[in-house]
Amino acid sequence: MSTPRYVLGLNTYDHDVSACLLRDGVIVYAIEKERITREKHATGFYKEVIDYCLDAEGITLKDVELVVSNCYILPVPEMEDRLVYQDMSGFLPEYERADAVKHPLYRARDRVVTISHHLAHAYSAFAVCPFDEGAIMIVDGVGSYRADAMETCPDDDDGSQLARESESYYTFNGSRLDCLKKVWMEPDRGFLSDEFYNMPGLGALYSRASTYVFGDWNKCGELMGLAPYGRRDVVPSLMEIADNRLTVPRWSPAYNQPYVADSDIKWETHPSMRHWEDLAWRVQDDTEKVLLARSRWLRESTGARNLCIAGGVALNCVANGRIAREAGFDQVWIQPAAGDNGIAIGCAYYGWLEILKQPRGYVMKHSYTGRTYPDADVETATQRTLVKAQTRAVRSDDICRDTAKLLADQQVIGWFQGGSEFGPRALGNRSLLADPCRPEMKDTLNSRVKHRQPFRPFAPIVLAERAHEIFEGEEDSPFMLIAKPVRAEWRNRIPAIVHVDGSARVQTVTEDTNPKLYRLLKEFEALTGVPVLLNTSFNVKGEPIVETPRDAMACFLTTGIDHLVLHDTLVSKTPAHRVVAPLVKTYMDVATLVLSNVK
Repeated sequence: MSTPRYVLGLNTYDHDVSACLLRDGVIVYAIEKERITREKHATGFYKEVIDYCLDAEGITLKDVELVVSNCYILPVPEMEDRLVYQDMSGFLPEYERADAVKHPLYRARDRVVTISHHLAHAYSAFAVCPFDEGAIMIVDGVGSYRADAMETCPDDDDGSQLARESESYYTFNGSRLDCLKKVWMEPDRGFLSDEFYNMPGLGALYSRASTYVFGDWNKCGELMGLAPYGRRDVVPSLMEIADNRLTVPRWSPAYNQPYVADSDIKWETHPSMRHWEDLAWRVQDDTEKVLLARSRWLRESTGARNLCIAGGVALNCVANGRIAREAGFDQVWIQPAAGDNGIAIGCAYYGWLEILKQPRGYVMKHSYTGRTYPDADVETATQRTLVKAQTRAVRSDDICRDTAKLLADQQVIGWFQGGSEFGPRALGNRSLLADPCRPEMKDTLNSRVKHRQPFRPFAPIVLAERAHEIFEGEEDSPFMLIAKPVRAEWRNRIPAIVHVDGSARVQTVTEDTNPKLYRLLKEFEALTGVPVLLNTSFNVKGEPIVETPRDAMACFLTTGIDHLVLHDTLVSKTPAHRVVAPLVKTYMDVATLVLSNVK
């Protein structure tokens, strides 16, 4: 028996720090730092994600043949050299410095390679896709400097060495990758991060609009959800594309309505709300038009029948749906961790394919790349004194049947199974599940659990073989990255997952990729005649998705979730919970108590 060959990919220092471990070219574990530290979009050093992957596989760093990393700000060696003498707490906080300096990978050169940003996105897009050949579209907020980009392109827009990557287009055949075109953004004068907000790029503009409406560049998903409420063409176009050339004018002083931070005025009833809705419609419509124009150009210029997409803008499931239906490709595949968390996958596969010269052979059919927690961890999470006083835990001999009955009875379920999903979407292993047939279920979830803006839609999970009956379009959507129109005859049957524009962000489920979730859907269909469930991420606003049984228990006890399913154990709250819960005023206080008692 031959010794396994391991490659480790890392996204480092800035937002969404992550790791991906390959064994003989197959993803065995991939994780984001936020799931471990419980800090949303966690930045900084990467020790936790490396330890997670190595511990889960039962190996040490000495067993890893090659490490490939990326940091979009600077090449990792230069970034780490600067961190020695520059205090940059946003990238390496003081409390992590001691661990970083002692870590064998910090400033290492042996068996360690760094690659540029869009190149890593490109490898994440095609290396694990189901196609032998095709085209690739990478669009995000900002990538590497032109001086640091590793690809050469025949059709390369003019730009200075300090221009930044905005869009990149490629073709692939087997393991061969060829760059066709790169679109650069020139640096702009500004105040620190304000420079990024004024860069003339598609992703940068979307983030600028997100900051304008929500006060956060990383709220692009909320902006997409708000867009259907806006009025058509009230706000003038914010960017134009002609002859495949994009023009993004400077942000206008006309857009001067400040977002609501901490205010007694509710965001939804603020006088600027109509304006924000209109601007969201405009930036979403502009984005869809540009992406459609780019993808049609890519189809016509390459003749490719298959398209892979990655980069942060690839999380725009509404635009993805239009590309899948209107761009002319036979098939469209979007990497489930399309944002910078997925950079770790791209780095790992660059090492496997390009450096080690190994063949492609793995297709990413699912994103359940977290470690599986043993039943002993479930027992620990349910049996500590503080937890046991508030809950009743019962082992079920048919958890899918029992859970389906509770869902049909309008109960909200925390569903925890197997390894966690890699990427921003909960895809049925760390999910909150509910009945989609009652329109009030959306408000119930928002008021009792999620505490997020009421305009944001909830997503459906559906049996893959039944999806075409309920949603328009034949394309598969296993990673909840394609929005589809809900067929008219189903809109009143599953109103809790239908957005205001009649669409839904669909996840299709097959028996081979998630047998337990598939059987739960079948059991629910047998009771209700509906092969669909409402699915949202197992977390509350501002928190990462839960990772461990302990995290799940803390979320369960501090929200209005009715029941918690941990593997085959059904956990319910007892009357004592109503006594304990009011004693603690905030989520963090409760979580601290729970976590201290379930370690």
